[in-house]
Amino acid sequence: MPGILESLGLRKPQTREQMVEAWRLEDAAYRLETTKESLARLQLMYEDGGWESLTAVGRTEFSRDGLSRNAELCRVMFVANPLMKRGLGIRASYVFGQGVEVNARDEDVDAVVQQFLDDEGNRDAVTGAQARTVLENELGTDGNVFLSHFTNPLTGRVKVRPLPFDEIVEIITEPGDKTTPWFYRRRWVETTLTSTFGSLDREREALYPALKYQPITKPKQFGGVDVMWDAPVLHVKVNPTGSKLWGVGDGFAALPWCRSYKEFLEDWATLCRALSRIAFRASSNKAKASQVQRAGLEQMAKLGAGSSVSLAEGQTLEAVPKTGATLDSESGRPLAAMAAAALGVPVTILLADPGVTGARATAETLDLPTRLEMQGRQEVWAQAYRASCGYVIEQAVIAPRGSLRGKVERDGDRLLVDLGDKDATVEVVWPDLAEIPLDILMVALEKANDMDLLPRVELLKLVLRALNIRDIDDILDEMTDENGNLIEPAATAGDQAAQAFRNGQDPAQALK
Repeated sequence: MPGILESLGLRKPQTREQMVEAWRLEDAAYRLETTKESLARLQLMYEDGGWESLTAVGRTEFSRDGLSRNAELCRVMFVANPLMKRGLGIRASYVFGQGVEVNARDEDVDAVVQQFLDDEGNRDAVTGAQARTVLENELGTDGNVFLSHFTNPLTGRVKVRPLPFDEIVEIITEPGDKTTPWFYRRRWVETTLTSTFGSLDREREALYPALKYQPITKPKQFGGVDVMWDAPVLHVKVNPTGSKLWGVGDGFAALPWCRSYKEFLEDWATLCRALSRIAFRASSNKAKASQVQRAGLEQMAKLGAGSSVSLAEGQTLEAVPKTGATLDSESGRPLAAMAAAALGVPVTILLADPGVTGARATAETLDLPTRLEMQGRQEVWAQAYRASCGYVIEQAVIAPRGSLRGKVERDGDRLLVDLGDKDATVEVVWPDLAEIPLDILMVALEKANDMDLLPRVELLKLVLRALNIRDIDDILDEMTDENGNLIEPAATAGDQAAQAFRNGQDPAQALK
């Protein structure tokens, strides 16, 4: 129907199509206005003080100075807080508790690798059992481990030593590529002894090249700062953030929850101590009787448990009711669960007690996500070991008096080594975190032996590892010939000599 304006002739009547188009236009305008309001509301939510403070804290905490402060807090908590200490200790035990095997496939190459790993100084600093646990704990507190490889340019011998995280102040990367480090700037205070048996502190600064950075020109200084070309650094980091140059310790996320759980237990102990101060209350309807009663109560405090008391008429003695005043210590379990989640371990294992919500089997086994997380950390260290051993092998070829022979080629800022027919592959083998019964493992290996699925030497390695035998290299040397082939236990001396003759070798040497 036409409207009033149309009836008075003040406006031409609109067709149905025009009315529909006008309605659509008004609907679109309404939707646009609603969208603007929603965007404005989201903007206000983002600009809320909580979000602003969170982003500001992130910019501060993840700067270089902030990372140092966080690492220092984690170190203190690792020493003083039981949850942090046990959580990081559990992680280190899962990663290195059963040991690790590092071997090269080729016998000559493996001799170089084992010499590097078994060096007394290297074992004390990096490759030994205690050193591995210490470095894993440093990843938990600092998030960064810097391993400097001090190299003898004449013999190629490598000594690896960790550098303190607080002394590495800057990482210089390739221009345009933040993922490729070139140098690590180190500032530290060096203490030396004087001729008068005193000490002298001197501030020093140096640039350490990255392990794989080997340019053609190697100036001794950059901007007046010495360059330690013979001590390249391998950077091991976890939980990288920001530009991915620095790592963040595993304990950083657990800091507030470890502290909260500690404060909860302190408050719970204070409450229990307060409730235990007043156990009974006495009442009397006479003032003089009340005085006598108070004196009697003071004497009762000196008596042992199970004592009796005699009261006069009108006097009462009753226990103070504790209903509603107690606080169960298990109420703080969610706080411990948050700390466990931050550290990546089950709360039952973190608290060393399955409690009412767990069972013995639950407390003693790892679920799949936790096992995969620990295996992921093992792979981080496996990559580091392969990089270090690969550098040791390269230096054994590059050095004039190195023990290996090969061809050296340059690829940009990298030196590549070709050992010819020798296999330079380094294997890092970790014991299985899943506790598979030994009888099941042995049955599987027996079937693999019957089906000839694996070489005899590889099968022997698997059997020795299943039996949890450490340092299997010595056993393999005794049970293999110079070509790495397995010597069958039932083989006679004649069999060995005949096999050596067929292989074109000296039979007499095979009998030695």
